[in-house]
Amino acid sequence: MTRNASVASILLGTIMLAQPVYAAKAQSEPDKQLLWGDTHLHSSYSMDAYLFQNRTADPDTAYRYAKGYPVIHPYHRARVQIGTPLDFLVVADHAELMGVTKSLAEGNKLLAELPVGQRFIRWMKEGREADVFREIAHALNEGASGTPVESLNSEEVRKTIWQQITAAAEQHNDPGTFTTFLGWEWSSLPNAANLHRVVFTAAGAEKGDQFIPYSAIDSSRPEDLWNWLDRTSKALDIDFVAIPHNSNISKGKMFDLVDSEGRPLDANYARARMRWEPLVEATQIKGDSETHPLLSPDDAFADFESYRFLIDTSHSTDKTASVPAGSYVRAALKRGLQLDDQTGVNPYQFGMIGSTDSHTGLASAEETNFHGKSAIDSTPEGKSLFEPIKNGASGWNMSASGLAAVWAQENTRESIFAAFKRKEVYATTGPRIKLRFFAGWDYDPEDVENTNYAAVAYGKGVPMGGELGDAPEGKSPSFLIHAVKDPVGANLDRIQVIKGYTDEAGNTKEKVYNVALSDERLPGRDGKTKPVGNTVDIISGEYTNDIGATELAVVWKDPEFSSNQYAFYYARVLEIPTPRHTLLDEIALQQEKHTADTLQERAYSSPIWYTPEPPRQ
Repeated sequence: MTRNASVASILLGTIMLAQPVYAAKAQSEPDKQLLWGDTHLHSSYSMDAYLFQNRTADPDTAYRYAKGYPVIHPYHRARVQIGTPLDFLVVADHAELMGVTKSLAEGNKLLAELPVGQRFIRWMKEGREADVFREIAHALNEGASGTPVESLNSEEVRKTIWQQITAAAEQHNDPGTFTTFLGWEWSSLPNAANLHRVVFTAAGAEKGDQFIPYSAIDSSRPEDLWNWLDRTSKALDIDFVAIPHNSNISKGKMFDLVDSEGRPLDANYARARMRWEPLVEATQIKGDSETHPLLSPDDAFADFESYRFLIDTSHSTDKTASVPAGSYVRAALKRGLQLDDQTGVNPYQFGMIGSTDSHTGLASAEETNFHGKSAIDSTPEGKSLFEPIKNGASGWNMSASGLAAVWAQENTRESIFAAFKRKEVYATTGPRIKLRFFAGWDYDPEDVENTNYAAVAYGKGVPMGGELGDAPEGKSPSFLIHAVKDPVGANLDRIQVIKGYTDEAGNTKEKVYNVALSDERLPGRDGKTKPVGNTVDIISGEYTNDIGATELAVVWKDPEFSSNQYAFYYARVLEIPTPRHTLLDEIALQQEKHTADTLQERAYSSPIWYTPEPPRQ
């Protein structure tokens, strides 16, 4: 397979053409393979999934779908099947009232005797599931403790459900072929600020059955979650990873400059956070959290899958998310540089992944095979059903996203978990774009042409998630980047490098570099380039790969490097425009819904940091 476009690279500010690169060059890589998964999938055991008509897609169904088997959709009852099976999956049902709504509907006597249980049973029989959801969400907004909902948080019910979840994970775990992880979601929502985390472990059911997942009813403070993880980890000799998601609707609280008590972040906070949260979920069904055009006005691609609807059940008339810096990943990475300089520890030195947050039990992230956020918005005609429940949000606002990509030695719990911990992972918005991103001091343009380029890359530098120390005298960091299109997807438009750094005054700045372009395009003097074009036919919903490249590769050096500036770099790879799932549904319905027709799907590498030494004052 040859490329259909040349590569443009920028080296020390000079535009140079690289030789064509062939896919065969990736065949003799080191002992790491690219694995694809979803770390954020809800089954019928999640209270909201069940309320919104996922009554049958349990963890077993979730694993079967992810492995490529045909399954029955929980709402419209048609047979559905993933386009390309996954390599790993975390079923991450909400810890709050885990299995409780399902148990209520099935007549659990313990819960049915409670006044709130009786009320919820009556409402569900009357078709008032939305009212049940609002009361539970409102309790979480208020802290849950002391509310009627707290009485439903039965340890007996949750333990039974949790052990069903761990048993399903053990049944489907097949080392070397398909990996399952024990996990859940901690769904803190103080004052409608989304502070949710997905938590999972590489431990099996033997250890997992010895605890019940920590929930936001236990505490809505992230620090308390980390303390529980620390105690449980030591008691059972296991480890955990917690992954924040939907920072875009956190009201600036996910990546704040103060802790839960309003105190400025210090080194102890930073160390605890990085111990348990080495990653963030940068993209998913409820929108993209990489950045926002109000925060990155010079980034032409910043306005991507923006989502503005808070999970707010209060009486406030404004349910729209604001755009503070603490809500977006790139701004948080910049804040981390400042905090690193001030405290000596960076609380936001995280990698990036994508996942779905699907509540259908089906890990669907394909525009042409998207099954919705929840069961009720899984059909074109059902996309509007959420509007009165979700503060105006509907299936038309949801994004068919995303996936977690992992570079691991083997497809096992231990190997994948280790890759998450070292941050050699990246996010995509759904397509399986293959991406490698390395940094070092001695990469040469010919290194990307080496038939064993990955071995050279590891030998000369660090992969995504890594860190470069003080620069050798007279050297600038160089980056070896290689991207290959999804084998069944769209061609590539470009590779960009996003740089964040601190200036001489300690202020943070950012810059976007176009480092590899398809179709023989070259950046202008301002670094910008003309668009790749658009082949999408909005009448039929079809597109062609007549533009773009099947593969892009480059060695790039930072032309504006300063050895005394803290900095991070990550790669962003864009596809050519393709039809959004909403366009396909509009065509099917023969109705205009005034949503985006096309999008440019993308991948985000985990960053590489430059942290100059000697240590800060």
